[in-house]
Amino acid sequence: MFNSSRPALPQAYWRRCRLLLSLLPLLLTACASVPPVAPPAAAAQAGPPIRFLLTFDDGPSAREGWNPTSSILDDLAVNPIQPGIKALFFVQTRAVNGGGTVLGRSILRREQADGHLLGFHTATPRHSNHRTMEPQQFESSLQDGIADLSAITGVAPTLVRPPFWNYDARTFAIYQQHGLRVLLTTLSANDGKIYGFHASPTRRSNLLKHLAAQADAIRAGTLPQVDGVTPIVVTFHDVNDYTARHMQEYLQLLLDVAHELQLPVASKPFYDERAALERAALAGTVTDGSATPQLPGFWSWLWN
Repeated sequence: MFNSSRPALPQAYWRRCRLLLSLLPLLLTACASVPPVAPPAAAAQAGPPIRFLLTFDDGPSAREGWNPTSSILDDLAVNPIQPGIKALFFVQTRAVNGGGTVLGRSILRREQADGHLLGFHTATPRHSNHRTMEPQQFESSLQDGIADLSAITGVAPTLVRPPFWNYDARTFAIYQQHGLRVLLTTLSANDGKIYGFHASPTRRSNLLKHLAAQADAIRAGTLPQVDGVTPIVVTFHDVNDYTARHMQEYLQLLLDVAHELQLPVASKPFYDERAALERAALAGTVTDGSATPQLPGFWSWLWN
């Protein structure tokens, strides 16, 4: 039984939001000067090879003409590194500028037909924060999203990425009741749209920094392993036109930073089969909804 009242957010949350907005210009300037992470002097004993599991949030785009989601799908299918890459798309099935449009729904069907995996993100007109939604609205949106994706794929979705990475023990438990498991990320391209700022001037150093933070665990073999490899979840946004125009560059950058850190990479560095992709994603899902999650960028500071 749900309480019909909207959950109240603490005053500290709003103070943090105001502070973040005031600091945003400074943060963007500082990001441009982040120094690259130095690689280890010598590689330690290597664990299983890594394989990059690409994920995309917020799509599909409903942009007419040149469409960023369609461009990414084209580059995953045909590229000089590994043609036929499959990815996990956390989609907004009823967004007014995405999955809720005729074009958006056609792209969702293409993602399924091309062999990609569809996960749940939202089923509301906008990018709604699940923690601040009224309980009945949240419940209805989960039912709608599961129904939307089931109609496209023929099976209920198994994976969810909460909007804004924001969940708590209550919403986590409700996800589980609907058969949805929360997947966060290992690396983030930090390419979410921030007040129209789409570019990523520190894209290489950012990926290097994030992967370096996991390098010791990768070499020690302590991260989840599936099918003889260590999946490394990477997060992009397919509605970001900059990401779409640089997708093939991002594929090469991921290989470059792994090489610089002397990490072993599988002979197929990216997933190319949906079932294997889903097994790898499920192995890395959150198991304790009450634990403090490790989120990319400033999100840990904001929510925790």
